[in-house]
Amino acid sequence: MKVIVVKDYQAMSDLGAEIIANTIKANPSCTLGLATGSSPIGTYQNLVKAYENKEISFKDVKTYNLDEYCGISRSHPQSYYYFMHDNLFNHVDVREENVHIPAVSNDSLDEDCKKYNDMLHEASIDLQLLGIGGNGHIGFNEPGTPFTQETFIVELTEKTRQDNKRFFQSIDEVPTHAITMGIQNIMQAKKILMLISGTSKADAVVKLLSGEITPDFPASILNNHPDVTVIIDQDAYSKM
Repeated sequence: MKVIVVKDYQAMSDLGAEIIANTIKANPSCTLGLATGSSPIGTYQNLVKAYENKEISFKDVKTYNLDEYCGISRSHPQSYYYFMHDNLFNHVDVREENVHIPAVSNDSLDEDCKKYNDMLHEASIDLQLLGIGGNGHIGFNEPGTPFTQETFIVELTEKTRQDNKRFFQSIDEVPTHAITMGIQNIMQAKKILMLISGTSKADAVVKLLSGEITPDFPASILNNHPDVTVIIDQDAYSKM
């Protein structure tokens, strides 16, 4: 695991975008695994700038997102489908048929999981972007998720729902379930890039970098991946 400590969120976003842009430059038809949440927003803004400056093109890039809420429509401002289009896809030349975000029909959740999992089996993700939850979750793989888990429906923990409450009017609006890539899907990416920012993630950084691997802290499995880069700002690194 390569750990890079930078000054602040902006520096993290600059370096994160540079790594992704270099991946696209090296392979214009690469496949990216993408994440939502506050951590990658600055990175996406920088990638949009790089596209506008004609440094990169997303024309042949394929993308697969980590997760999506159950129980809200794709047009909902807090859906991850909406998030990705609002923060990245609407501003670059990616083709909609190359964009893959888990779809939840609510008719057959098992079928939705199988469909997305089959897609992931056929894909080969060159670089997977990740954030980390305060409890160590990656995607929506909460503590206790088996490392062998593939795409599934997860019941969100109270901590995760509280963490995400700031995006909704009230806790009652925060979905209780989500569809997510499993840990095994994430680990199959060739490279993994994790972004960690803010004092609220300082305890998670200590656990991640301790090297102890346990399902109680899902991100710890990344210590077993051959090519992981973690960019941490000074606030998140403050307890090391």
